Amino acid sequence: MSVMTIRTGTLLFLVLAAAGPGAAACQGEPPPLAPAATELKAPEPKAPAAAAFAIDRAGSKVELAMDAPREKIRGRIEGAAGGTLQVDPADITRTTGLITVDLATLQLFQTAVGDDGKPGEEKKSDLQNEHARTWLEISKDTPDDIRAKNEKAQFAIRSISTSGEKDLSKLSGAERTVTVTASGDLLLHQRQSPRTVELVATFRYEGDRPAGVTVKTAKPFPVGLAEHDVRPREAFGKLAQKTLEVLSPKVAKEAMVSLELTATATAGAAATAPEIPAAR
Repeated sequence: MSVMTIRTGTLLFLVLAAAGPGAAACQGEPPPLAPAATELKAPEPKAPAAAAFAIDRAGSKVELAMDAPREKIRGRIEGAAGGTLQVDPADITRTTGLITVDLATLQLFQTAVGDDGKPGEEKKSDLQNEHARTWLEISKDTPDDIRAKNEKAQFAIRSISTSGEKDLSKLSGAERTVTVTASGDLLLHQRQSPRTVELVATFRYEGDRPAGVTVKTAKPFPVGLAEHDVRPREAFGKLAQKTLEVLSPKVAKEAMVSLELTATATAGAAATAPEIPAAR
């Protein structure tokens, strides 16, 4: 069996934005909204002999961190990511893929900062988690069709670049490590924005073929709330009076997202990304 682990310092893919109200606008003006989109399609493999790695939903984890002056928010999603990577071992820059994360199982934890600047005990607030779902429009009062779209966060890997070795056969050993930059598109709350993630990938070989890969972010990547129209809402279709700007002392302007995904090599050169049923 092979395993792929991806740590990206918001995914979810993605999923970060639910952390709460935040994202103060630059000079009082909100940033422009990212273009609307409902779904990202998996990029076509760039090489006929690309090896397919299917992500194991059960072993996946997504984490986010949002540090504001008055409150630290940490979020996690476990067992909710799937998708496929297409890797050409002879030229890793021809790698493509699609990662999909179900936001329905998002759980938030908060740490208040006292007047002395010291953080208190981390706690989970059911109310805060309800608010997060309302802002992301995945709460129970959201119409089923809209909730299904908003629960899906995706990252489409469209290109890979590296300053190191591109051909894995020119490296030796059972584990072969390369540093790459993945560029593509992030889909969150039906808004699509370009994203670049720095990764360190370690391929595990069995004989002369890659059996698995571990991918870790070299550094976290940020995702802004306002860009993806994640704003304080009192209920579906009803914005709260307090804006992201007003609430920004309690929530950071952006979330730093990390992903930990496992995947196994599949038979054949190409594979279709598995459907991810929404968790209710």
